[in-house]
Amino acid sequence: MNVWTQPILEISLKNILSNFRKMQKIAKGAEVAAVVKDDAYGLGAAEVAPYLHQKGGCRTFFVAHAAEGAALAPLMPEAEIFVLQGVGADSLPWFKEYPTLIPVINSPQMWSFWQKSGLKKHKAALQVETGLNRLGFRLNEVVALSAKERESFCLLMSHLACADEKGHFLNTQQLENFLALKKQYFPKTKTSLSASDGAFLGGDFLQNLIRPGAALYGINPAPYQKNQMKNVLCLKAPLLQVADLKKGEYVGYGATYQAPKNGRLGIVSIGYGDGLPRALSNKGKVFFLKNGKPRVAPIIGRVCMDNIMVDLSAFKDIEVGETAYLIADFYPLDDMALAADTIAYELVSRLGKNRRFNRKYIR
Repeated sequence: MNVWTQPILEISLKNILSNFRKMQKIAKGAEVAAVVKDDAYGLGAAEVAPYLHQKGGCRTFFVAHAAEGAALAPLMPEAEIFVLQGVGADSLPWFKEYPTLIPVINSPQMWSFWQKSGLKKHKAALQVETGLNRLGFRLNEVVALSAKERESFCLLMSHLACADEKGHFLNTQQLENFLALKKQYFPKTKTSLSASDGAFLGGDFLQNLIRPGAALYGINPAPYQKNQMKNVLCLKAPLLQVADLKKGEYVGYGATYQAPKNGRLGIVSIGYGDGLPRALSNKGKVFFLKNGKPRVAPIIGRVCMDNIMVDLSAFKDIEVGETAYLIADFYPLDDMALAADTIAYELVSRLGKNRRFNRKYIR
């Protein structure tokens, strides 16, 4: 059997596209944008965005910073790219170079800066604060805008705080606040309230445009029900070594694991240097396939920078060179995040941006 050393991250563009189309059905006629900020949650915006643009007909994208949008604009010249962090002196050159970048104006100071930028004829969106208490104009700041200013925005948007909890009172409160602002001050403006989780609330939460991010990447945006999204990632790593482990011996840094009986130990070529959470020490797991069926091997000892140790005591037929699966269709990102006491959003961003993986895209 061949010996391999590098962990592999497979990213299914096919499944991202399938998830995009699923969100179009959920949107019930509202436009579906694609959030590709943070390098498409670490999965490669330069791969994901053009694929959705070409194969899925997506024409609206959201990024965090103008530099991210500037990298995508030449790949999709006719697409509109909204910049969530807005515009400042550091990012203004990107807006001048690429007219398809649209700043999301988040404060009166930013609006004043944009008006003085010489780019008044370029589009701008407005974010309003409805209950999250993050970025966005407060009510008194909206009132201070002139009617002409309010009519100049191409999109009115806000963001929900608790949309992943279907019955949370704040969802209704934020919706009411948003609809009141729209009715009184922006009756003709295109609107967007919901990201992935809000879209599953349906009804008025859909507005004219939804902004899924996590859902596109296979994360369950509605944890109160079965995940409707397809898994996008397969993370696997080679088994580098197999050794006997005697009763009473310790495993890993800090000697946090002691063998309760004689067994077998496996060392897998992946660790926190690859983005694997150290919180999986002594409680995470990997899988080895036999006849297509997964078999569980617990992580024992602390997660190291480059390796994890796993308990192979239950299996005598697993040998060096075999593949350990950490994320797969049978154990998706949400499951690993739960084991690591974190959220899938953080985990995919951390794993996706790691450069040590042999990265493969499935089209």
